[in-house]
Amino acid sequence: MEFLHQLFQHQSYDKKNFFLIAGPCVVESEELVMEVADTVSGICRNLGIPYVFKASYRKANRTSAGSFTGIGDDNGLALIKKVGEKYKLPTTSDIHAHDEAAPAAKYVDILQIPAFLCRQTDILVAAAETGKIVNVKKGQFLSGPAMKFAVDKIRRAGNEKIVLTERGTTFGYQDLVVDYRNIPWMQEHGTPVVMDCTHSLQQPNQTSGVTGGNPQLIGTIAKAAVATGADGLFIETHPNPAIAKSDGANMLRLDLLKGLLEQLVRLRKVASDY
Repeated sequence: MEFLHQLFQHQSYDKKNFFLIAGPCVVESEELVMEVADTVSGICRNLGIPYVFKASYRKANRTSAGSFTGIGDDNGLALIKKVGEKYKLPTTSDIHAHDEAAPAAKYVDILQIPAFLCRQTDILVAAAETGKIVNVKKGQFLSGPAMKFAVDKIRRAGNEKIVLTERGTTFGYQDLVVDYRNIPWMQEHGTPVVMDCTHSLQQPNQTSGVTGGNPQLIGTIAKAAVATGADGLFIETHPNPAIAKSDGANMLRLDLLKGLLEQLVRLRKVASDY
């Protein structure tokens, strides 16, 4: 995990802590991303948690054709970079095709590969060739051990800076479940493993055209992940999820984050003794 220590070199943190990837689902406005970054960075600084700011510059995977996708690629990426520079934070955003890797890499520190695309060789190789950290979300249709093939593709392209993220497994048509065995299984690939505590609670494929969720269980997912040894947590958060333009049904309300992280830090200290 040396590449992660280098990533967080400008932050003061407890190296025994989990790291946090957090932010709004998508860049909606400058006011939103700055508010979230300011709040979350302050909380993490006080708790000694290394922090990566996350926001999608564009949402390509939407249920409905009429769903909000972003404020424009250039505008979205520029605002993510502005957040990183202002708060001295590493940043991440997802890409959706191989030809997006190089342009996005000019703005962010970590390229995130969406779960549905984790088997796409061209996007994995393109992300790897940027030299940036590549965070691959495990497909909802894959086991942790099967992610070795995604890891191998990135390594063969000459990049060892790989993170894997667990985000639940498809259960029927409209639900997901989390198999916590995937955390140690994916760590066996020699990569840090993150638990996505919000997308794992999605209820996709609703006939309304809007994905549902169970945000009241975010704490449950996060606590179990910390207890089972996850290296990092991924939590999307918004000041008012009810009016969020993407994934509001499964985001954590921003004012609830501090209390949850305080609990998780205490739990991490207990779990690290075993």
